[in-house]
Amino acid sequence: MTVLVVIFLMGYLLITLEHVIKIDKTAVSLYFAVLAWVVYGSLTHGQIPMVLGELRHHLAGIAEIVLFLLGAMTIVELISAHNGFRFIIESIRTKSKRKLLWIFCLITFVFSSFLDNLTTTIIMVTLLRKLLEPGKDRLIFASMIIIAANAGGAWSPIGDVTTTMLWIGGQITAGNIIKILLIPSLVCVSIPLIFESFFMKGETNQTGNSEAEKPEPYAKLIFFMGAGALISVPIFKSITHLPPYMGVMFGLAILWIATDILHAVAQRHHLRVGHALGKIDVPSVLFFTGILLSVAALETAGALHLFANWLDSVIPSKDIIVTLMGGFSAVIDNVPLTAAAMGMYDLSLFPTDHKMWEMLAYAAGTGGSMLIIGSAAGVVAMGIEKIDFLWYLRRMSFVAALGYLGGMITYLVMFKIMAE
Repeated sequence: MTVLVVIFLMGYLLITLEHVIKIDKTAVSLYFAVLAWVVYGSLTHGQIPMVLGELRHHLAGIAEIVLFLLGAMTIVELISAHNGFRFIIESIRTKSKRKLLWIFCLITFVFSSFLDNLTTTIIMVTLLRKLLEPGKDRLIFASMIIIAANAGGAWSPIGDVTTTMLWIGGQITAGNIIKILLIPSLVCVSIPLIFESFFMKGETNQTGNSEAEKPEPYAKLIFFMGAGALISVPIFKSITHLPPYMGVMFGLAILWIATDILHAVAQRHHLRVGHALGKIDVPSVLFFTGILLSVAALETAGALHLFANWLDSVIPSKDIIVTLMGGFSAVIDNVPLTAAAMGMYDLSLFPTDHKMWEMLAYAAGTGGSMLIIGSAAGVVAMGIEKIDFLWYLRRMSFVAALGYLGGMITYLVMFKIMAE
């Protein structure tokens, strides 16, 4: 068991040092995932059927997440190929930077609830570059987009990969997580937004309309069809009782048929699903697969349960443990953190929609905003806008932490009131 823990920690260290060692984190993730299972198999003294049974058991759950991500990412890429998001920037009329900050953050918050927060950040930062010139204000806008994207994804079962993992894993239900985390997530983004509003002054010198890219044919139609397909996944699950990936695949199939019909005559191949499939972020999906397989090996060996018992003996309050996990997610990728937590605590002890799972969804989804490298949204914004790590640490980390703690306190107060 100790060997498996060492393997996992070595793999994670190399993942965090990706930019130093120049080896893609996906390759490292897959390598150590396979190595972990090879070592686990050797430690069972030839009980290969048992090992294969455990692997197949975990792979079934992982496959559900992977298929869901592939379907959702393809739908989003199809909308993007049609420039379906352009009409949003064209509808913005204000030149006030303060009003613009609120508009961008609210749009980001809503978008990231049905798009993933990574894609939402890319879209909103790209649109931001059309409206603001380079400088301090644009860095603050981009940083606030990160906070809003992470907060928006936390309360929706399809908005963040960690919340999706908990939903597919049976730890939370769609209706309950929306009801219980919407207000805390709003508080999480509102506190930094109010704070920054006091310092945001002046007007923009540019307008989005003048530089707007020409939308492709049927752009709005594909946007609303794609958004509708994603939003209806929880409804599909509640009606059919089938897994979420079936719902997203059904939506993708409808879009596939529609785009084939709409673009058949003009032969616009770049606007069809076949082309979109070639542009989705497959390395990220494989990275998640490797991480989840590694964590599955630790869970099967019993390492996660031992760690959970030790953690409970050191910190008796689950509220404190989960709140600290939000801080850890600013340093540790929230996918392995969530996967580890799911393996540490059993559904028989903490049933569906338990307080701990709700807190974990919020903590893992929003805690990463406290550091620029703490979330996928932060990393992509850092790359696009060249945001300096130390600048974000000095200027935005404290504000993001205030929002995180404010949202967590709001949740705890709401839970206490609802429990009475």
